Amino acid sequence: MGRNSGGSEQELELQHTIQISEAKQDLLKSMHQRISATLQLLSKSSGHSNCSIYRVPKTLIDVNGTAYKPDIVSVGPFHHGEPGLQMIQEHKWRFLGDLLNRTRSKGLSLEDYLRAVEPLETKARGDFIKLENQIPFFILQRLFDLSLMPGEEWGPSLAKLALIFFNNALQRPEEVITKHASTPGRHLLDFLRSSFIPTDHEETKQRNSSQNQVIQCISKLRRAGIDFKPGDEDSFLVVKFRRGVIEMPSVSIDAFMSCFMINCIAFEQCQTKCTRHFTMYTTLLDCLVNTGKDVEFLSDRNIVENYFGTDAELAKFINDLGKDVTFDIENSYLGNLFYEVNKYYKSGWDGQWASFRYTYFRIYFSSPWSFISALAAFVLLLLTGTQTFYTMLAYIQPPGGPK
Repeated sequence: MGRNSGGSEQELELQHTIQISEAKQDLLKSMHQRISATLQLLSKSSGHSNCSIYRVPKTLIDVNGTAYKPDIVSVGPFHHGEPGLQMIQEHKWRFLGDLLNRTRSKGLSLEDYLRAVEPLETKARGDFIKLENQIPFFILQRLFDLSLMPGEEWGPSLAKLALIFFNNALQRPEEVITKHASTPGRHLLDFLRSSFIPTDHEETKQRNSSQNQVIQCISKLRRAGIDFKPGDEDSFLVVKFRRGVIEMPSVSIDAFMSCFMINCIAFEQCQTKCTRHFTMYTTLLDCLVNTGKDVEFLSDRNIVENYFGTDAELAKFINDLGKDVTFDIENSYLGNLFYEVNKYYKSGWDGQWASFRYTYFRIYFSSPWSFISALAAFVLLLLTGTQTFYTMLAYIQPPGGPK
């Protein structure tokens, strides 16, 4: 009886082991099927280093809303067919007709343009991970080269024409446009972004990560004796710190610039082989600006030209730029600046004396009436002290007393 009972337990244990093994096999089979299945939500080129046009991460969309979507015209397939963009579609066909008419004397037809683009189709489709309204620059360049008429080969390049087009909003000097006419770019957004990136900035020195921290806001830095003045560089990204002064070139923030900054940050967050200049610059702004008063101060110093809205609205926009983005201060192009500003801010008696000056001279003597009142009080105190002195002197040595 006991022997049969023991045999039954062994059979049950063996059966249970077989069931677990079969469950593992089913799980492995299911996982292999998922691995080898055709991708539904990702393209085959997702994550490859040659990709440069991305779909904006949802975390950034939650912060900046529709700033990544086109308002008037869609470029590329991602937003093609959206109801709000249909009117401009007719203009696209009209522009294509104008292009064909202009180049017909070269013997070019629509079939010639299609044949020119066809070899690039595979490369182009591999480039669309989507950020979100771009088309690869090499396709634009191929079509541009094909459409050049005799004698136009010596005219402005496609890159320079693009810079001239965007300069209607940016208002940069002609020499800056000429300087960046040969700047490479993966697409128009990356090309325009690259034209702002300084090529001769100081290399960041390797320091302990604990030394490179975010800096304080404007009001606290000013209390520590740190001042601000506009810089004279071509790009607003070139920020310097010298002898207690942060030099920031002037930047006009309007609807175009705000949209441009947002999309540059999104591109830098997605593209691994890419410097993060815009990310770090907006991180700097986010550190400096807490309230509309900080924006007002930067405007008074001709560092920020606010065409975005009220000072409070621009402050909120700047703070939103820094949400849900990753950055590395230590290895960034502003790493030395963050280090030196923090070092100056925390420096002993210099910082304390500067804080004293800021508190008593910039706050209490902020207006002429405050200064006059303080001067009157000082004179009154001096006269009172003088009167007290002579009163005591007369008591100690009376005028008619013994000599």
